Amino acid sequence: MSLFKKSKIEQNTPRLAPWKIAIIDDEEGVHEVTKLTLRKFSFEKRGVEFLSAHSGEEGLALLKANPDIALAFVDVVMETDDAGLKLVDAIRNDLKNHVTRLILRTGQPGQAPEEDVIRRYDINDYKAKTELSSLKLKSCVYTAIRSYRDIQTIEKGKRGMEDVLKSSSSVLASQSLAQFGTAVLKQTLTLLNLNNSVLYLSTQHTDLYGDTSMTVLGASGDLIGLCEPGISTRIPESIEEEVKSVLANKAHFQSDNVFIGYYPTGEDSHNILYIKLDQPLDDMQRKTLEMFASNVAVIFQNLTQKEDIQKTQKELIMVLSDAIEMRSKETGGHVRRVILMTEFLAEKLHMSKEFIETIRYSAALHDVGKISIPETILHKPGKLDPDEWEIMKTHAQKGYELLADSDRIVAKMGAIIAKTHHERWDGKGYPDGLAGDNIPVEGRIMAIVDVVDALLSKRCYKPAWSVDEVKAYLKENAGKQFDPLITHVMLEHFDRILEIRATEPDEDE
Repeated sequence: MSLFKKSKIEQNTPRLAPWKIAIIDDEEGVHEVTKLTLRKFSFEKRGVEFLSAHSGEEGLALLKANPDIALAFVDVVMETDDAGLKLVDAIRNDLKNHVTRLILRTGQPGQAPEEDVIRRYDINDYKAKTELSSLKLKSCVYTAIRSYRDIQTIEKGKRGMEDVLKSSSSVLASQSLAQFGTAVLKQTLTLLNLNNSVLYLSTQHTDLYGDTSMTVLGASGDLIGLCEPGISTRIPESIEEEVKSVLANKAHFQSDNVFIGYYPTGEDSHNILYIKLDQPLDDMQRKTLEMFASNVAVIFQNLTQKEDIQKTQKELIMVLSDAIEMRSKETGGHVRRVILMTEFLAEKLHMSKEFIETIRYSAALHDVGKISIPETILHKPGKLDPDEWEIMKTHAQKGYELLADSDRIVAKMGAIIAKTHHERWDGKGYPDGLAGDNIPVEGRIMAIVDVVDALLSKRCYKPAWSVDEVKAYLKENAGKQFDPLITHVMLEHFDRILEIRATEPDEDE
């Protein structure tokens, strides 16, 4: 094996652009000596590229064409005695370039007094050509380029902050969280001089059913497409596997070309920073990134919840608009009532806050499958015949199928409620004949709420039952049709159920 073979990291590391140094002087010898002295100059693994001009006019054209020049050596006396001074004035005032570092050099120090020149002109140094030895020349170049780098970072930071502020207004206007996240990430990368790296933040959340999801909150570099509207946010499989490994180990991971930071934000959620590296992070960069992930991510988490609710509302509007359109006016208040009743029962059963918030919206989806039932059956006066009843029962499975493909938690619970709210505690229900605790609790809650509201309401096929008749029915069917514990809670707070019905009456009541 050759001793001179490059390592894999060296082969994959992109070559950094050189620092541009302009030499503006009418003496060709000055150009040659400057280039010879600085030919091996390197700062932060970047070499130098020399650009030459031999007059003030040529120098101005050079700066206009190359605004990214880091340092310009400018001779005072060229085509005129003050050509260099006029060039400096034009660079700062006409070109509005206040970033390039300017070092005036003169072979006749007395002709342009140093104090007067420094006071009147926006320059960074003023040297007599005779005093610029090789060591001093390199020293002033180090100082100038370091200053240029810092100014560039500040300028990029200002532009980045403008992007953050602009995107913040978009978020507050209920637009794009990803836009905000990406702007903040770009700002962080700029401040850390990681402009060639790729970084994105994702959040993992495990919901009530044990399913987990990754949400891209911000991206840069070759992963920026993950945050663009209309483009899939599916994380590349290779990255997803690395992130899963970090989640399993619950610890940071760093190699020569990647850093993955692990930051838990709660019992069931985590923030991940994934960065492709040109070189390993130093301590300052790691601490800054940790501060970013631990603090800014909290903002992301809150904004994500807001965006999640907005997406859920959109899905519900789409589903319910079709369902309600096909339902009869006589059940217009039914959906609103079961929402309030299920929320109330979930609270009395001491369910989690997330469960209560979810069932509050999911309850509206319990009969969505009825959009597939013919009007002749759905609104038939009197009892359905056996064939019609079999068709009517399909609405439970149809409702589940409508919602099952969604990964939104409200739709997921809605699918379960739609399918199981006609199951019975004794196993004689439909569509699957589940019994007891095998019926999901949300289905058991909806089963009793749906029946109670239906019995207390007038329908095209029956008159409304009295309160006493409904209570007697519940007592008789506790442990048969209904969960006995939920039935007990329902009966214990039946007055509240009646209050809810009074606030959301049907149109003909």
